[in-house]
Amino acid sequence: MRRTSGVDAAFLYGETPSWHMHVSAVMIADPSTAPHGFDVDRLKQLTERRLHLAPQFRWRLVEVPFGLDRPVWVEDPDFDIERHIRRIGLPPPGGPEQLGNLIGDLVSLKLDRSKPLWEFWVIDGLEGDRVAILAKIHHAIIDGVSGSELASVLMDLEPDPPPVGPPTEERPVDVVPTPVELLVRGMANTLATPWRAAKLVNQSVRQGLTFLGFQRQAAPPPAPFQAPRTSFNADLTPHRRFAYTSVPLDQVRAIKRTFNVKVNDVVLALCAGALRRYLLAGGELPSQPLIAQVPVSLRTDNDKHEVGTKVGAMFASLATDVEDPVLRLLAIHQSTQNAKEMRQALAADKIMGLTEAAPPSLIALAARMYTAAQLESRTPPVMNLIISNVPGPSFPIYCAGAKLEAIYPMGPLLYGTGVNVTVFSYLDKIDFGFMMCRELIRDGWYLAEGVPLALEELAKAAAEMEEMES
Repeated sequence: MRRTSGVDAAFLYGETPSWHMHVSAVMIADPSTAPHGFDVDRLKQLTERRLHLAPQFRWRLVEVPFGLDRPVWVEDPDFDIERHIRRIGLPPPGGPEQLGNLIGDLVSLKLDRSKPLWEFWVIDGLEGDRVAILAKIHHAIIDGVSGSELASVLMDLEPDPPPVGPPTEERPVDVVPTPVELLVRGMANTLATPWRAAKLVNQSVRQGLTFLGFQRQAAPPPAPFQAPRTSFNADLTPHRRFAYTSVPLDQVRAIKRTFNVKVNDVVLALCAGALRRYLLAGGELPSQPLIAQVPVSLRTDNDKHEVGTKVGAMFASLATDVEDPVLRLLAIHQSTQNAKEMRQALAADKIMGLTEAAPPSLIALAARMYTAAQLESRTPPVMNLIISNVPGPSFPIYCAGAKLEAIYPMGPLLYGTGVNVTVFSYLDKIDFGFMMCRELIRDGWYLAEGVPLALEELAKAAAEMEEMES
């Protein structure tokens, strides 16, 4: 039995009908490379043989009565692989829009908490005889970095690898605690809530003073609730849509070198260009720059293999009010540098966080009240969107023998942010996955198509600068 962390409990109890706290990824695969053929049964067999390498795939959630304490994970005594890996087809030949619509419908469904919180869908009928594999995993057992670690367990570096050996230790058998046992434990932990709350207040004051110091700068980093409102910053619905695109990695790196910025700055600039184009087309480009929340991994070498979420966030300006793409990129670079400096200063005084101090029931109540009161559309947006960039492998990987040609990740939507862009570098490309609220986005594919167009603008400017310098 394992008690969830405060952050993971918040992801679990912060779910509402419109906030789904699972992360997903769509992998486009070529089944012709599988030496023994590719189908859903082969994927089931491969995954089941390797579950001892990914123990969280067998963990089932057990909640504490009345939400007095964080829930616990136990080994599911009734685990059945058939409940986790399924097949669904598109009428062939399924194109990108048909796939995106199906993915959106599948991602709109919350994970069943009566079983371990993950599922795979094998989708066939795609054009070019390709298949798609949709992975849905709850954020309480995975984040961007640990997701890459997990992929290394379930994926292979060759189409026909040697079989994985059996577990060296017997699978632990957890005794599922009774509600009475969990209630007693929860009440004991609740008694410490006043002490934890006092500690949180003390730490919050110190960090607040540090934050105010940065806000006095000439160009302070963005803060929550400073974002302008757009049409996709409104009350979320449960419905989702998905779109995707890819750009060459070498062009992104060339732009990085030319303008002496970071790869992540270029990624943010490409998203900014796509968003500016989308908002201009709708006649709603705000005079203030859009603000993105950028997740930052808090993992160290000591905990990089731990299950769960270890992620923080910084806020960065996307400079969408700047017309020139190069000046926009440089403004984004300055914003991310300032945000990193503030984050490092805040990290110097470790803070336990609200999720460590408050009982899960209060987190659940706050989330429900936030959405029920429609505060997503009645208060200034916390941020305009989330943009997450996760580095991936530069070599090919295989799933049950099928070579993966692209990996498009998806993050959750929350706090009235109807767009989440998750970026993953793989082979010689950078793959962009756009998760969107169906009712808040006019045309998700128009938004995604803006990324390669923004790359063309920056690549042209980079080439002109190099020509001038030569």
